[in-house]
Amino acid sequence: MKKIILSAFSLLLLLSCSNDETTNSTEAPTAEVVHRGCASQEVHERHLQENPLLAQKMAEIEAITQEAVLENRIVNGVLEIPVVFNVLYRTAAENISQAQLQSQIDVLNADFRGANTDYNSNNPFNNVRGAINVKFILDNVVRKSTTKSSWGTNDAMKRSSQGGIDASSPTTKLNYWVCTIGGGILGYAQFPGGATATDGVVCDSKYTGTTGSATYPFNKGRTATHEVGHWMNLRHIWGDANCGNDQVADTPTHNGPNSGVPAVGHRSTCSGQPLEMYMNYMDYTDDRGMYMFSKGQVSRMAAIFNSNGPRKSFR
Repeated sequence: MKKIILSAFSLLLLLSCSNDETTNSTEAPTAEVVHRGCASQEVHERHLQENPLLAQKMAEIEAITQEAVLENRIVNGVLEIPVVFNVLYRTAAENISQAQLQSQIDVLNADFRGANTDYNSNNPFNNVRGAINVKFILDNVVRKSTTKSSWGTNDAMKRSSQGGIDASSPTTKLNYWVCTIGGGILGYAQFPGGATATDGVVCDSKYTGTTGSATYPFNKGRTATHEVGHWMNLRHIWGDANCGNDQVADTPTHNGPNSGVPAVGHRSTCSGQPLEMYMNYMDYTDDRGMYMFSKGQVSRMAAIFNSNGPRKSFR
């Protein structure tokens, strides 16, 4: 089990680690996706380079988060989160239907509230399975035709000046951009503390929802569950480093990301060879292989909506 570390060194390590599964090209080539690719950490590192003040802001958010987690202050009642889908399409297939978008909302509600029916009751981590009392609501759908075949990860899809769609009320609504990202990237998110104009998540149309163009093995809407987890301040479960720290006490140490659906009993080679929580939404397993958040992750997510949290405007 990992201890929560608040030292400047560990925070710097957390913010500086990366993986190799992204592209910053505006016109990234499309690629057949075999393993899950999430560019959230890489995009975050770029934001850190572009904004020297962001690191300090993130450190302050981390301190607030840890204080809230230790005091067990969580949001009371049901927190409603309006979702605006910004759909950018070049082909009819990319212009995904209202039904496909609604299926994604349904998945988010089931996954975050612990109501997903594919949960394995024999899960060895059953005692730490968590749920957060939020309700995602489809607020609006904005559609725009484009000539771009792919968008990359430089936030161009979030700016009308670059052919994208500007965010709608990002301090009170979760903006979800649907587009072809390219480069093997399924999606990415902006962590709390970043620029308001680019706040939200981005997911490829082929990995949004459970119907229509949703493509196996990422056809159960878990790309968005993973990315919204980032938007709620969760890190990858391996801490973006070999045997890294995700700042959550009840998730075991992982060597790195898992892919596919690991065999039951899969353990890391980290100290103590702990059983990995490969069914966690913040790993890289296939959609059918992930089905839970931990209680520690839930406390961390709830903390951002507290009265002094970075997403308090959603209350």
